[in-house]
Amino acid sequence: MNITKLHVLYFSPTGGTEKIVRTVAGALAVHLGLEPKYINFTKPENRQTEYRFGPEDLLVMASPVYAGRLPNKLMPEYRAKIFGDRTPALPICVFGNRSCDEALRELVLLLEGNGFQAVGAAAFAGRHAFSDRVGAGRPDEDDLAQMAGFAASAAARMSGGTLPLLEMDRSEIGPYYTPLRADGAPAKFLKAKPLTRWEKCSHCGACARACPLGSIDRETMEAVGLCIKCQACVRRCTVHAKYFEDPDFLSHVAMLEENYTRRAENLLLI
Repeated sequence: MNITKLHVLYFSPTGGTEKIVRTVAGALAVHLGLEPKYINFTKPENRQTEYRFGPEDLLVMASPVYAGRLPNKLMPEYRAKIFGDRTPALPICVFGNRSCDEALRELVLLLEGNGFQAVGAAAFAGRHAFSDRVGAGRPDEDDLAQMAGFAASAAARMSGGTLPLLEMDRSEIGPYYTPLRADGAPAKFLKAKPLTRWEKCSHCGACARACPLGSIDRETMEAVGLCIKCQACVRRCTVHAKYFEDPDFLSHVAMLEENYTRRAENLLLI
């Protein structure tokens, strides 16, 4: 294969997915002798553009995992804005130390349906957006070594002639994971939105700039639109003024901290 350009596209509200994909892409760039071109799909303005790639391009695409699948509000934009033409791709998912469930298969199938051919695919564990205790320290040294090995294997696979179809289950994608409360009952927090400790808020606008859906008013700092619970506003607030207090959301976080602080394994398909 004659790869002449390396493109890296990612959606990463809190920075975890970006960190991991930049690590993989950096290692890949060394093997391929190419300079990565980054596309930050997190920014609403960057999702207005249609991206098309050809046979001599390589697309590394990374997405976080939400409830065991790709973020449902991003799926239509992934499908409508990212196209290949027999383009090799490396799909990467980042999950918050629980499980990637169906997300990686879903991303591979989405890209294959849009004209890409997967060279390999990987799901890497990271710190959970909801809690610093879930996935603490991820990615660690072992993760970084696996990322480097994955990049080397992908580069080697592309050094040959015809790229064989990636071996993977291509059956129907399963349902989204149902978040649970600490008592094991379903946690229902779809309508939860971030609140503000106004005595702390400096009206700097960091939360509004960070929101990937543009759902925080830039004048009032109030959550006024759809919230995907990505925690970008909470994580990016400079004075720790943003927070969630929905009971089911907090109970779900407690459940994660009780059951998912163990080291989850990465999934590599290569």
